[in-house]
Amino acid sequence: MDIRKIDDSISVAPQITPEQVAEIASMGFKTLVANRPDHEEPGQPAMADVEQAAREHDMAWVYLPVESGNIVDDDVDAFAEMFEQAEKPVLAFCRSGTRCSVLWALSSARYTPVEPIIQRAGQAGYDLRGLIPRLQQQASSHQD
Repeated sequence: MDIRKIDDSISVAPQITPEQVAEIASMGFKTLVANRPDHEEPGQPAMADVEQAAREHDMAWVYLPVESGNIVDDDVDAFAEMFEQAEKPVLAFCRSGTRCSVLWALSSARYTPVEPIIQRAGQAGYDLRGLIPRLQQQASSHQD
């Protein structure tokens, strides 16, 4: 299992299996977020099975599927609202973890300067420098 910590409130990971949920819960994660649509590729675990395992281990479950390579502002809005309300720490997963890190970064840009976002994602192994213009757009469109 390749869990990558972004900060104390969120970590991201590639696809997890129902069998890994017990270990994830034992690590202290409170909310499990699936950003990967069911049936995205053959052989991927059914989200219903991952959800059942999360519930069996007293974790909150959020299914917020986002199409790879097509993250729209509505997806960012949904992620931001979910993250604000979620019991932390959160573990979000998708195929590789990139989609989750992008959702976190774009939603975080609304209240956090861009450079620390890029730095935290980079420390977790995700190079989001290509997102800087979109991060800046999120920041400017959500200023008070």
